[in-house]
Amino acid sequence: MAEVSEPEPAKLSELLEKGWRFLDEVEESSEPAGAYEVQDKVKRGIGSLEQATRMVTQLDLFSHNEDLEEISSTDIKYLLLPALLGALTLKQTGLSKRQQHLEAARSYYLDFLTRCHEYKVSKFELPHQSTGTNQGEQEPINMMRPTPAPGLTAMAVQRQAKIERYKQKKELESRLSGLQTAVRSGSADDEQIREFYLLQLQRWVCTALEEIESIDQELPMVKAREAIKKGAEIPHHSRPTRPPMKPFILTRDALQAKVFGAGYPSLPTMTVDEWYDQHQKKGVLPDQGVYNKPTDEEQEAALKERKVEQDDPETLQKARNWDDWKDNHPRGFGNRKNMG
Repeated sequence: MAEVSEPEPAKLSELLEKGWRFLDEVEESSEPAGAYEVQDKVKRGIGSLEQATRMVTQLDLFSHNEDLEEISSTDIKYLLLPALLGALTLKQTGLSKRQQHLEAARSYYLDFLTRCHEYKVSKFELPHQSTGTNQGEQEPINMMRPTPAPGLTAMAVQRQAKIERYKQKKELESRLSGLQTAVRSGSADDEQIREFYLLQLQRWVCTALEEIESIDQELPMVKAREAIKKGAEIPHHSRPTRPPMKPFILTRDALQAKVFGAGYPSLPTMTVDEWYDQHQKKGVLPDQGVYNKPTDEEQEAALKERKVEQDDPETLQKARNWDDWKDNHPRGFGNRKNMG
């Protein structure tokens, strides 16, 4: 029986090209980002690039003590591995793992930028490190203290940097388009291959800076959403209902409180609201039509006025006689005591 030969392990260059090709296919695909075919390519591309990264680490291709000129033209392209991994990591879907994907992609991009900054691939300022206090530990979110907005000068500087990056990226893409055909076909010489990958590194520096800026804007919102989600999962215990407070009466002084207790013969048996409800049911409140009984004089005046209004003959005659008497007898008639 013939022995089954084991498949040969993939070469480092093949793993890089395979992962890079998957990234290009995902970016050019018209399928939704969450489609199975797209996510399968993302997963396979990440696997190929991770395997290539482990091989680069084992081979120890790069050193902090060397310059960019000391890296061979065939090895310089492997500096792109962290950038390609960051791009594919951001292509992963899943709302529950969005924070994990963002943090992983930021670490990949920052590792790529750090290496390019050390080798002086291009002139740029490194983004700040992660806000975690310890490795793997993130700084707690303070939602009550928002991050202060940058000043007008800082905003103008950032805007100008974005414009310069955009122009530089377009120029690099234009130069790359002329070299890509020769490199991919295998007809390019060593100098063209080196120039091609140096331009790729510079282009990915611009992309990494843009992506980290976008991640830094999205990550606080994702963390806040996760914090709210975790807070909503914790059951809130309902407040215990307090018993109603008993009415209390203030006494004039401490001595009266000791001798007479509450200051009244007995404690009140009902509150003001209960007294009002009770009297309202009986219909004896002032706003329910119960008034004090009028006096005899008030009743007599009301009866007289009512008879006048009804043209009572006897009442009218008495009124006329009284008017005639007042005409013949002026005020003070017969009062002779105070004449002087």
